[in-house]
Amino acid sequence: MIQIDALPAFSDNYLWLLQDPTSRHCAVVDPGDAAPVLAWLAAHPGWQLCDILVTHHHADHVGGVEQLKRATDARVLGPAKERIPARDLALDGGERVEVLGLPFDVLAVPGHTLGHIAYYHPSAEQSLLFCGDTLFAAGCGRIFEGTAAQMYESLRRLAALPGNTRVYCAHEYTLSNLRFAQAVEPDNPDVARRLAEVSQWRAAGRISLPSTIALELATNPFLRSHEPAVAKKVDERDGPLEPAPSAVFASLRAWKDRF
Repeated sequence: MIQIDALPAFSDNYLWLLQDPTSRHCAVVDPGDAAPVLAWLAAHPGWQLCDILVTHHHADHVGGVEQLKRATDARVLGPAKERIPARDLALDGGERVEVLGLPFDVLAVPGHTLGHIAYYHPSAEQSLLFCGDTLFAAGCGRIFEGTAAQMYESLRRLAALPGNTRVYCAHEYTLSNLRFAQAVEPDNPDVARRLAEVSQWRAAGRISLPSTIALELATNPFLRSHEPAVAKKVDERDGPLEPAPSAVFASLRAWKDRF
């Protein structure tokens, strides 16, 4: 199995570095800054960066792509519907690509941006999901270009993945997201336990990722809009809504934007 490490960037980004110790080849996801990747390569002579996986076009995810491409000639994979610098392979969703000898399914997950994609490696032992800014630990991305309906459907698609899937999102937002989750479901014991645990981790300087789909289903309000307790809390704030979970989700996202 490949090794996966987080390279911190900016104030709260993680660049996920996938490493194959046998071939000494590596790949990176969403390098908004080239410096952490170049520093890692300099500290690990003999390793070669072969692939750069991009989920969407925002600067904190693509800012280092061109510099890394010039330094390593790595293959750049990214969404076809967005302007991705130095892109070699344009992906719409529905494709299967090979990275470090592993198959990854490309999932179209619009909402945060219109062309946003995710990379999913299915495995009976440990599936992997690199989801950019669509699904966060205990949260989801803001809706900048798409619609609430698009984001809801994208999250439903990710929520249907196997529960043991490891979720590698791009930001350290977990603690603030869990505080919102507790406001939405103050009586959810899973949220309370996770908030206490992550609070300890962050106080000790430990990152809170990766998560799992099973953990998100238990604690992420944006994957729980079908739960009566979540709908009730939204009704208390915004007045009676149509009962559709998509409407509850839209109200949750608007609430989180102001939280």
